[in-house]
Amino acid sequence: MTDARPMPEMPSPAGGDRGRRQRVQAAETGLAVLKGLARLGGRASLTALAAHVGESPAKVHRYLASLQQEGLVAQDGGSQQYYVGPEAIHIGLAAMRQADPIRVSEASLQRLRDELRATSFIAVMGNKGPTIVRFEESGLPVTVNVRVGSVLSLVWSATGRAFLGLLDSSEVRALAQEELATSPAEALATLDAADPLGALRRAVQAAGCAVVRDTYQRGISAVAAPLFDHTGRPCAVLTSLGATGGFDPAADGRIAATVMREAALASTQLGHLPAR
Repeated sequence: MTDARPMPEMPSPAGGDRGRRQRVQAAETGLAVLKGLARLGGRASLTALAAHVGESPAKVHRYLASLQQEGLVAQDGGSQQYYVGPEAIHIGLAAMRQADPIRVSEASLQRLRDELRATSFIAVMGNKGPTIVRFEESGLPVTVNVRVGSVLSLVWSATGRAFLGLLDSSEVRALAQEELATSPAEALATLDAADPLGALRRAVQAAGCAVVRDTYQRGISAVAAPLFDHTGRPCAVLTSLGATGGFDPAADGRIAATVMREAALASTQLGHLPAR
């Protein structure tokens, strides 16, 4: 006996594509809502969140309900505000464990080497001062006396000045004061006599980077920009250097803009959210 039941109707290819697009759009909207909540500090009202992502409150509410079911979002019963849920926190912690400034800056170092044709490196703050931990040498003949493991000056190197300007640390200031006490009078004459460290800090904070010309090594200029972690603390410094004359270290120049751009990209991978 033959089975006379009709075969189930298969969705048309066009219908299948349309369904996939709808699912992708739904996922994108859900992620936009979750990212918007994070960018608003991890807690926000429905109205504020809807305005931030540019969707209607009713639509955002539907997505928040789904995110709540998955533990990615929770709601305060008193204020009715939404906040980042435990599952989202677990995801964030997993990402933070992999947020290594040395690893995330590798691509930036290679791009700086290729785009600027400049020697570039990443440094972290050690107990004796800024210490180079990764180094990319350019193909141009530039003689520098620094390598991986070198400890740089806080006062006279661009790398050190970037740390000095943005790290609010009594230990860092003490190390800088020790350097000033042993620096030659000729070098000290180039600094602000009344407040040398304060003036250096303010210059870095105003420019967003540190620049030097012939101060750390004769014939060498450098530009350095900070990498920020998820707390907004400078955790490393990205530096490019070259021979004075062919390397423009101006704070408003192309090289400085390129170094700051790469530092900002690396900071984003470390979880840093720039001030809105």
